[in-house]
Amino acid sequence: MTDGTFDGYGGRHVPDPLQEPLEELAAAYDDVAKSDAFRTELRDLLEEFAGRPSPLYYARNLSDRYGAEIYLKREDLLHGGAHKINNALGQALLAKRSGRDRLIAETGAGQHGTATAMVGALLDLETEIYMGKKDVERQEMNVFRMRLMGAEVNEVTRGDQGLADAVDAALEDFAENVADTHYLVGSVVGPDPFPRMVRDFQSVIGREAREQIQERTGGLPDAAVACVGGGSNAIGLFHAFRDDPVDFYGAEGGGEGSDSTKHAAPLASETGTDDVLHGMKTRVIGDDTEVHSVSAGLDYPGVGPEHAMYRAVGRCEYTGITDEEALAAFRELSETEGIVPALESSHAVARAIQLAEAGEHETILVNLSGRGDKDMETAASKFDLS
Repeated sequence: MTDGTFDGYGGRHVPDPLQEPLEELAAAYDDVAKSDAFRTELRDLLEEFAGRPSPLYYARNLSDRYGAEIYLKREDLLHGGAHKINNALGQALLAKRSGRDRLIAETGAGQHGTATAMVGALLDLETEIYMGKKDVERQEMNVFRMRLMGAEVNEVTRGDQGLADAVDAALEDFAENVADTHYLVGSVVGPDPFPRMVRDFQSVIGREAREQIQERTGGLPDAAVACVGGGSNAIGLFHAFRDDPVDFYGAEGGGEGSDSTKHAAPLASETGTDDVLHGMKTRVIGDDTEVHSVSAGLDYPGVGPEHAMYRAVGRCEYTGITDEEALAAFRELSETEGIVPALESSHAVARAIQLAEAGEHETILVNLSGRGDKDMETAASKFDLS
């Protein structure tokens, strides 16, 4: 995908002032990030700072309940509580080696913002985070964590005050400060080279999981499942299995139901259309739909262009998981395995349960992309455990 497109999706749809800095970033990535010295430094930091490799866990109780062998790739155990640290380390190292001394990022659930603040502190880079007002209100502890590590958090009050608006604000900052600033994009979205760059940094998930599950079971899984907002954790898992006979399933934010007017499922819903968003051609939610998910990290009106391609060619099946289904899976995994997943990851757990109940797959690999510490207040408002 050296031209930055995925069968017509993706590309670099940006104003002229951003063309040159993006070309420079692509050249730096193709050069610096593929050098032995960079790879060695990144590998060491992933092990010593982030806590890789993350384990593969056999969810015995959940498996017994639903009649399928369910394995969880435990990205929730990484430093910061999510897969976001993989990409943040890679991009921050690239920025440092490219002479940038300032990082900016967008965040929804706050996990990417937290990871960016972590690497900013680690590498002594000035760090500024853009976050929608409604996400600041429902992810207060992550906002505190970012500020504790020295990052400036800007509350975005425009539009719907969500993730898409945070992306807009970050892009404007990047356009004004390209000389000294690296925009550390948090998912496989945006103009080239971000979708392929983020995918490559997150592909460590799938490489590890592919080796681990073969060691454990002697073969490959029948299905790989991950939640999809922008889609970096999903692409990170899928990429290593792309040429294998493994079925891919993406769980989007179905909100009140993919047939309703409040959801975040551009791939699964019939209201999705092909359009240009945030510098890429991809699948986006129609104008008549209010973007909504119980999980802030899935609350995005588009999706990474590689996912749009996967949908178009039939490589991955995408399903909208409702808020109710995600919350039920959040509680069930907590009760059966003693593992509290992020609400984003709960969408993937819910889809895995659906697949197990259907009886079509014997071995199901789920990317547990994050842990649920950040979602305790939301969950507490939904459940009466007295």
